Amino acid sequence: MNIYEIPSAHQILRGNRYPGRGIIIGKTPDGENAAVCYFIMGRSANSRNRIFAQEGDCVYTRTFDISKVEDPSLIIYAALRSFENQLIVTNGDQTDTVYDALSAGKSFEDALAQREFEPDAPNFTPRISGLLTFENGDFSYKMSILKSGDPEGCFCNRFFYYYTAQPGLGHFLHTYDCDGSPIPPFQGEPERIAIDDNIDSMTENLWQSLDSENKISLYVRYVNLKSGEITNRMKNKNN
Repeated sequence: MNIYEIPSAHQILRGNRYPGRGIIIGKTPDGENAAVCYFIMGRSANSRNRIFAQEGDCVYTRTFDISKVEDPSLIIYAALRSFENQLIVTNGDQTDTVYDALSAGKSFEDALAQREFEPDAPNFTPRISGLLTFENGDFSYKMSILKSGDPEGCFCNRFFYYYTAQPGLGHFLHTYDCDGSPIPPFQGEPERIAIDDNIDSMTENLWQSLDSENKISLYVRYVNLKSGEITNRMKNKNN
Protein backbone atom coordinates (compact mmCIF):
# COMPACT_ATOMS: atom_id res chain seq x y z
CA MET A 1 0.00 0.00 0.00
CA ASN A 2 1.42 3.35 -1.07
CA ILE A 3 0.00 5.96 1.28
CA TYR A 4 1.49 8.74 -0.88
CA GLU A 5 -0.19 7.62 -4.09
CA ILE A 6 -2.19 10.36 -5.84
CA PRO A 7 -5.17 8.61 -7.48
CA SER A 8 -7.37 10.11 -10.16
CA ALA A 9 -11.01 11.08 -9.64
CA HIS A 10 -12.02 7.98 -11.59
CA GLN A 11 -9.98 5.71 -9.33
CA ILE A 12 -11.57 7.18 -6.21
CA LEU A 13 -15.15 7.44 -7.43
CA ARG A 14 -15.65 4.42 -9.69
CA GLY A 15 -18.40 2.17 -8.35
CA ASN A 16 -19.48 4.68 -5.70
CA ARG A 17 -23.10 5.51 -6.46
CA TYR A 18 -23.43 8.19 -3.83
CA PRO A 19 -20.51 10.12 -2.34
CA GLY A 20 -22.99 13.00 -1.86
CA ARG A 21 -21.53 16.48 -2.08
CA GLY A 22 -17.80 16.92 -2.56
CA ILE A 23 -15.03 19.53 -2.31
CA ILE A 24 -11.62 19.23 -3.98
CA ILE A 25 -8.82 21.75 -3.39
CA GLY A 26 -5.29 21.54 -4.77
CA LYS A 27 -2.61 22.91 -7.09
CA THR A 28 -2.01 22.12 -10.75
CA PRO A 29 1.12 20.07 -11.59
CA ASP A 30 2.77 23.05 -13.29
CA GLY A 31 2.40 25.02 -10.06
CA GLU A 32 0.59 27.85 -11.81
CA ASN A 33 -2.98 27.52 -10.57
CA ALA A 34 -5.04 26.84 -7.48
CA ALA A 35 -7.90 24.47 -8.28
CA VAL A 36 -11.26 24.29 -6.50
CA CYS A 37 -14.03 21.84 -7.39
CA TYR A 38 -17.46 21.44 -5.85
CA PHE A 39 -20.16 18.97 -6.88
CA ILE A 40 -23.62 18.04 -5.67
CA MET A 41 -25.60 14.84 -6.05
CA GLY A 42 -29.14 13.88 -5.11
CA ARG A 43 -31.40 10.89 -4.62
CA SER A 44 -34.74 12.59 -3.95
CA ALA A 45 -36.74 14.67 -6.42
CA ASN A 46 -36.23 17.72 -4.18
CA SER A 47 -32.45 17.30 -4.14
CA ARG A 48 -32.30 16.70 -7.88
CA ASN A 49 -34.30 19.85 -8.64
CA ARG A 50 -31.22 22.10 -8.58
CA ILE A 51 -28.64 23.84 -10.72
CA PHE A 52 -25.52 25.89 -10.06
CA ALA A 53 -25.62 29.56 -10.98
CA GLN A 54 -22.77 32.07 -10.85
CA GLU A 55 -23.54 35.64 -9.83
CA GLY A 56 -20.46 37.84 -9.88
CA ASP A 57 -17.74 36.04 -7.93
CA CYS A 58 -20.22 33.84 -6.04
CA VAL A 59 -21.66 30.45 -6.93
CA TYR A 60 -25.11 29.48 -5.68
CA THR A 61 -27.33 26.44 -5.77
CA ARG A 62 -30.64 27.44 -7.32
CA THR A 63 -33.99 25.75 -7.91
CA PHE A 64 -34.38 24.38 -11.43
CA ASP A 65 -38.19 23.99 -11.50
CA ILE A 66 -39.84 26.25 -8.92
CA SER A 67 -43.13 24.31 -9.19
CA LYS A 68 -41.46 21.19 -7.76
CA VAL A 69 -39.83 22.74 -4.70
CA GLU A 70 -40.54 20.86 -1.45
CA ASP A 71 -38.08 22.12 1.19
CA PRO A 72 -35.38 24.61 0.14
CA SER A 73 -33.82 24.97 3.60
CA LEU A 74 -30.85 22.61 3.14
CA ILE A 75 -30.45 22.64 -0.63
CA ILE A 76 -30.33 26.36 -1.57
CA TYR A 77 -27.23 28.26 -0.46
CA ALA A 78 -24.09 30.10 -1.51
CA ALA A 79 -21.51 27.39 -2.22
CA LEU A 80 -18.54 29.63 -3.00
CA ARG A 81 -17.72 33.19 -1.89
CA SER A 82 -14.61 35.36 -1.72
CA PHE A 83 -13.43 37.53 1.15
CA GLU A 84 -10.37 39.69 0.48
CA ASN A 85 -7.55 37.22 -0.36
CA GLN A 86 -9.54 34.17 0.71
CA LEU A 87 -11.93 31.83 -1.06
CA ILE A 88 -14.64 29.94 0.84
CA VAL A 89 -16.32 26.78 -0.46
CA THR A 90 -18.84 24.69 1.50
CA ASN A 91 -21.81 22.38 1.09
CA GLY A 92 -24.32 24.60 2.90
CA ASP A 93 -25.20 27.93 4.41
CA GLN A 94 -22.10 27.76 6.59
CA THR A 95 -20.48 29.56 3.65
CA ASP A 96 -22.15 32.68 4.99
CA THR A 97 -21.19 31.82 8.58
CA VAL A 98 -17.52 31.67 7.54
CA TYR A 99 -17.80 34.86 5.48
CA ASP A 100 -19.38 36.76 8.39
CA ALA A 101 -16.71 35.50 10.81
CA LEU A 102 -13.84 36.53 8.52
CA SER A 103 -15.49 39.93 8.05
CA ALA A 104 -15.54 40.33 11.84
CA GLY A 105 -11.85 39.45 12.19
CA LYS A 106 -12.53 35.91 13.39
CA SER A 107 -11.28 32.62 11.98
CA PHE A 108 -12.50 29.68 9.92
CA GLU A 109 -12.41 27.62 13.10
CA ASP A 110 -14.37 30.24 15.09
CA ALA A 111 -17.08 30.19 12.44
CA LEU A 112 -17.49 26.43 12.31
CA ALA A 113 -17.47 26.10 16.09
CA GLN A 114 -20.95 27.68 15.84
CA ARG A 115 -22.25 25.04 13.43
CA GLU A 116 -22.84 21.30 13.35
CA PHE A 117 -24.05 18.60 10.94
CA GLU A 118 -27.32 19.09 9.07
CA PRO A 119 -30.57 18.30 10.96
CA ASP A 120 -31.73 15.71 8.42
CA ALA A 121 -32.16 12.61 10.58
CA PRO A 122 -31.39 9.76 10.22
CA ASN A 123 -28.56 10.75 7.84
CA PHE A 124 -27.24 13.77 9.77
CA THR A 125 -25.38 14.92 6.66
CA PRO A 126 -21.92 16.26 7.51
CA ARG A 127 -21.07 19.87 6.79
CA ILE A 128 -17.89 20.05 4.71
CA SER A 129 -15.97 23.29 4.18
CA GLY A 130 -12.78 24.62 2.63
CA LEU A 131 -10.85 27.89 2.84
CA LEU A 132 -8.03 28.97 0.51
CA THR A 133 -5.73 31.81 1.52
CA PHE A 134 -3.67 33.46 -1.25
CA GLU A 135 -0.40 35.20 -0.34
CA ASN A 136 2.86 36.04 -2.12
CA GLY A 137 2.03 34.20 -5.32
CA ASP A 138 1.02 30.98 -3.60
CA PHE A 139 -1.70 29.63 -1.31
CA SER A 140 -2.47 27.36 1.59
CA TYR A 141 -5.77 25.76 2.44
CA LYS A 142 -7.87 24.36 5.24
CA MET A 143 -10.63 21.78 5.13
CA SER A 144 -13.20 20.79 7.73
CA ILE A 145 -15.94 18.25 8.34
CA LEU A 146 -18.59 18.50 11.06
CA LYS A 147 -20.38 15.21 11.65
CA SER A 148 -22.51 13.40 14.17
CA GLY A 149 -20.69 11.48 16.89
CA ASP A 150 -23.43 8.87 17.24
CA PRO A 151 -26.38 7.39 15.27
CA GLU A 152 -28.89 9.59 17.12
CA GLY A 153 -27.23 12.93 16.35
CA CYS A 154 -26.69 13.72 20.04
CA PHE A 155 -23.35 15.51 19.60
CA CYS A 156 -21.10 16.91 16.90
CA ASN A 157 -17.46 16.05 16.19
CA ARG A 158 -15.45 18.74 14.39
CA PHE A 159 -12.34 17.95 12.33
CA PHE A 160 -9.90 20.42 10.74
CA TYR A 161 -7.09 19.79 8.25
CA TYR A 162 -4.32 22.17 7.16
CA TYR A 163 -2.35 21.97 3.90
CA THR A 164 0.49 23.69 2.12
CA ALA A 165 -0.32 23.49 -1.59
CA GLN A 166 1.88 21.07 -3.55
CA PRO A 167 2.02 20.78 -7.38
CA GLY A 168 -0.27 18.06 -8.74
CA LEU A 169 -1.77 17.22 -5.36
CA GLY A 170 -5.29 17.90 -4.17
CA HIS A 171 -7.44 16.83 -1.24
CA PHE A 172 -10.98 15.53 -1.59
CA LEU A 173 -13.66 15.63 1.10
CA HIS A 174 -17.18 14.35 0.51
CA THR A 175 -20.23 14.01 2.73
CA TYR A 176 -20.86 10.27 2.47
CA ASP A 177 -18.73 7.17 2.20
CA CYS A 178 -21.24 5.51 -0.13
CA ASP A 179 -24.96 4.91 -0.64
CA GLY A 180 -27.01 3.38 2.17
CA SER A 181 -30.00 3.77 4.46
CA PRO A 182 -29.15 5.73 6.52
CA ILE A 183 -26.29 7.03 4.40
CA PRO A 184 -22.91 6.42 6.11
CA PRO A 185 -20.93 9.64 6.65
CA PHE A 186 -17.45 10.18 5.22
CA GLN A 187 -14.74 8.49 7.26
CA GLY A 188 -11.07 9.37 7.72
CA GLU A 189 -9.06 12.35 6.54
CA PRO A 190 -9.54 14.05 3.13
CA GLU A 191 -8.41 11.80 0.29
CA ARG A 192 -5.40 12.61 -1.86
CA ILE A 193 -6.43 13.24 -5.46
CA ALA A 194 -4.69 14.20 -8.69
CA ILE A 195 -5.16 17.72 -10.09
CA ASP A 196 -4.92 18.30 -13.85
CA ASP A 197 -3.11 21.24 -15.50
CA ASN A 198 -6.04 21.66 -17.88
CA ILE A 199 -9.34 22.84 -16.39
CA ASP A 200 -11.38 21.27 -19.16
CA SER A 201 -9.94 17.79 -18.68
CA MET A 202 -10.21 18.17 -14.88
CA THR A 203 -13.88 19.11 -15.23
CA GLU A 204 -14.74 16.40 -17.72
CA ASN A 205 -12.89 13.63 -15.88
CA LEU A 206 -14.58 14.49 -12.60
CA TRP A 207 -18.02 14.82 -14.18
CA GLN A 208 -17.70 11.47 -15.95
CA SER A 209 -16.51 9.81 -12.74
CA LEU A 210 -19.68 10.75 -10.83
CA ASP A 211 -22.62 8.33 -10.91
CA SER A 212 -24.74 9.22 -13.94
CA GLU A 213 -28.07 8.78 -12.15
CA ASN A 214 -27.30 10.77 -9.02
CA LYS A 215 -24.99 13.57 -10.17
CA ILE A 216 -26.58 17.02 -10.46
CA SER A 217 -24.03 19.83 -10.83
CA LEU A 218 -20.29 20.49 -10.85
CA TYR A 219 -18.33 23.73 -10.59
CA VAL A 220 -14.57 24.05 -11.16
CA ARG A 221 -12.48 27.19 -10.66
CA TYR A 222 -8.79 27.70 -11.45
CA VAL A 223 -7.04 30.78 -10.05
CA ASN A 224 -3.71 31.78 -11.62
CA LEU A 225 -1.27 32.35 -8.77
CA LYS A 226 0.71 35.04 -10.57
CA SER A 227 -1.99 37.09 -12.27
CA GLY A 228 -5.01 36.24 -10.15
CA GLU A 229 -6.94 35.44 -13.34
CA ILE A 230 -9.97 33.22 -12.70
CA THR A 231 -11.18 30.52 -15.08
CA ASN A 232 -14.49 28.75 -14.40
CA ARG A 233 -16.29 25.68 -15.70
CA MET A 234 -19.80 24.60 -14.80
CA LYS A 235 -21.85 21.47 -15.49
CA ASN A 236 -25.59 21.22 -14.78
CA LYS A 237 -27.49 18.01 -15.47
CA ASN A 238 -30.65 20.14 -15.55
CA ASN A 239 -30.24 22.54 -18.46
